[in-house]
Amino acid sequence: MNEVTGLILLVEDTKKILDANRRILEECGHTVLCAQTLSQARELLKTGKPDLAVLDIMLPDGDGLAFLPELRAHCNIPVLFLTAKKERKDILDGLKAGGNDYITKPYSIDEFCARVESALQWEISKREDIRETLTKGSLVLDLVSNRAFINHEDLLLTDNEFSILRLLVQNEGKTMSAEHIYEKVWGQPMVGNSRAVQSSLSRLRKKINPAGYDVLTIYGKGYVFKKI
Repeated sequence: MNEVTGLILLVEDTKKILDANRRILEECGHTVLCAQTLSQARELLKTGKPDLAVLDIMLPDGDGLAFLPELRAHCNIPVLFLTAKKERKDILDGLKAGGNDYITKPYSIDEFCARVESALQWEISKREDIRETLTKGSLVLDLVSNRAFINHEDLLLTDNEFSILRLLVQNEGKTMSAEHIYEKVWGQPMVGNSRAVQSSLSRLRKKINPAGYDVLTIYGKGYVFKKI
């Protein structure tokens, strides 16, 4: 089973291909909505929001390219065109219309699955980038206001302290070197000036230790966020 799974809308008028692709995706752990026409796709969209659409272009009741703006107005998700139209102009038209990828028939199952997983991974990463909070137990980081709370109490972090904490929490379990932290938070090479990182970490520890969180020093390697 793939590590990345989601709800996928399949729009394909050839039932044999539709059923085969549904089985392939379900074996990979995905949940699949199937439509043979644009009308059926519209009905399915009323019941939920898919994470990805695999869309044929030549359909009995319309053109997949023309349907794309309508689909994106309902849910701004990645769209893979899967079609027998394989001339260079057709591919360019599909990508220019807003398709994230373009697969021509016939195609290999491995390539189909890989392209679906890649598009889903991109969508999930995008959603993580725009989420408003990051939560680890009683610790909540507000990514909009750059404030951190433990049990709803504001830790009153400085901008640099918050940025360090966010970096470490997002990479929980991974050791971050002082150089890496400095470059990410201060936006420039450290050039041996590790005292700024050490001072910020010292203040940060005092604020999160009472709630059972710490930034451990791994000698010769760097720092790692941990619940203690």
